[in-house]
Amino acid sequence: MQPMLNTAIKAARRGAAIINRASFELDRLTVTQKGHNDFVTEVDRAAEQAIIEVLHTAYPGHAILAEESGGSDNLHDENENVWIIDPLDGTTNFIHGFPQYCVSIALQQRGQVTQAVVYDPTRNDLFTASKGRGAYLNEKRIRVTRAEKIADALIGTGFPYNDMSGLDEYVQMFRIMTQACSGLRRPGAAALDLAYVACGRLDGFFEKGLKPWDVAAGSLLITEAGGIVGTFAGESDYLYKGDVLAGTPKVFAQMVQLLAPFSR
Repeated sequence: MQPMLNTAIKAARRGAAIINRASFELDRLTVTQKGHNDFVTEVDRAAEQAIIEVLHTAYPGHAILAEESGGSDNLHDENENVWIIDPLDGTTNFIHGFPQYCVSIALQQRGQVTQAVVYDPTRNDLFTASKGRGAYLNEKRIRVTRAEKIADALIGTGFPYNDMSGLDEYVQMFRIMTQACSGLRRPGAAALDLAYVACGRLDGFFEKGLKPWDVAAGSLLITEAGGIVGTFAGESDYLYKGDVLAGTPKVFAQMVQLLAPFSR
């Protein structure tokens, strides 16, 4: 296994240990509101610091792009190694004791994501991928499903939760996709939803307004598992655009046909 991937796994487990301990004392949690329905806890911050500490100990020169602490000073060097971190994706779920959240860590090298870890501490599910080496769940190789028709597909999504300006547009997409597929699910942690596409628990996924730390690790899992990730228009510049479609090759193509009109 790649040393960088090993380091990311160690960092993810370190962050998850903090999350797990806190999950038994949710009533004592200090919750801060960053915006409408946008929450952060001291657990997010403590997990992020623990993750960064592990990464920086191993790779002190690498840049960091993380949800709570933002970007480090050396982030804009084009040749830089950048660790993209979401210490707790699904904070609202976590606050409520709803067991659907994860740690997401990816390494971007010269603009390409090359290492990915998504760790679900409630199920002890460890999703990993290295570019060109396949995707794995608990060290077993994973593939996207063989789903060919969107009518047979189970699709994941995310609703607007803090910026409600796009809600009417989302309701339109919801109607179109509900009619087109066999079921639509909104578990509430995009990084884990993408991991579920990679391992075949979902056949596809779409969401608008995501951040790089929601998408980076999950996108590599999917492409290494034989799936496709793109924008609503089917293009490859999704990481910093935020509008993400993913799925098996044929389901992806059908989703693009349905959702391209909603592309920005």
